[in-house]
Amino acid sequence: MSDPIIRVTDLAFPRFSAPDLDAMEKFLVEFGMHRAARTDDALYMRGTDGQHHLHVTHRGEPGFLGFAFHAASAADLRTLAAATGGKVEALDEPGGGEVVRLADPDGRSIDVVHGIATLPPLPVRGHEPLNTGAARVRVGALQRVAAGPSQVKRCGHAAIKTGDPPRLWEWYRRHLGMLVSDDFFLEGPEKPIGRFARCDKGAAPADHHTLLLVEMGEAKLGHVAWEVADFDDLMLGHDRLAQAGARHYWGVGRHILGGQIFDYWKDPLGFTVEHWTDGDLLDASVEAKTFPIFEAGGSQWGPLPPPDLDF
Repeated sequence: MSDPIIRVTDLAFPRFSAPDLDAMEKFLVEFGMHRAARTDDALYMRGTDGQHHLHVTHRGEPGFLGFAFHAASAADLRTLAAATGGKVEALDEPGGGEVVRLADPDGRSIDVVHGIATLPPLPVRGHEPLNTGAARVRVGALQRVAAGPSQVKRCGHAAIKTGDPPRLWEWYRRHLGMLVSDDFFLEGPEKPIGRFARCDKGAAPADHHTLLLVEMGEAKLGHVAWEVADFDDLMLGHDRLAQAGARHYWGVGRHILGGQIFDYWKDPLGFTVEHWTDGDLLDASVEAKTFPIFEAGGSQWGPLPPPDLDF
């Protein structure tokens, strides 16, 4: 097996297209994002971290366009371009930076980016520490959690459906340096139908999964997920989205594989978007495991998956 060309550090943002940027911005504000920039033809939304944007909507027919991933360095962009016959281009959009444009075997647009400008982090509403049965640390302070949308921090992971998981996986392993966290199966462990994959950050911790690849007989987006401040913040966001009339899809619960507390919604285009917090972190030394599908798509607590669950 050949070594990866480069090792990306994180999922940066997805790109969508929509005919109504106003409707998308209104939803994303309720979802917990803030406008970073807007042009006549595109909307760039940010979170509380300093990343310039973590969601992009281009004006056009409704659709999912692709993903961007963070390269570790400008040198990695040049290594990737040389290995793929591509080129390093200037990003002609707010935040600037550089990009190598690729397409995965299913035809998704994959941008590998570096050098996008950062913005000052936004203040985050906090609250008093939690009391637990083992540690009652909040004494004399009242727990009062300020209402408002969830506070989206960063883009964390995405699920993609494919008709050819081995081919797709080898592309992401080779081009982006992904590692296997967990496989899952329906008939037996020798025939996995899905794979949770994470970024290879060496000894540094990485999210349990940055990508979920699922065999579903079609090349399609499953969902995209953004990390929020904490559990209270996720629940506040749940109430805010419900009050705004957004369509709820699944949650609140805690996943088995990945461990995160989750809450899924539908955006104005009908795509599934997720709030999550408190996920598992793994370094590169953790070996892959294999599980039956009910663990991959299940939860430790919370409601059962919807009948049309498509990851």
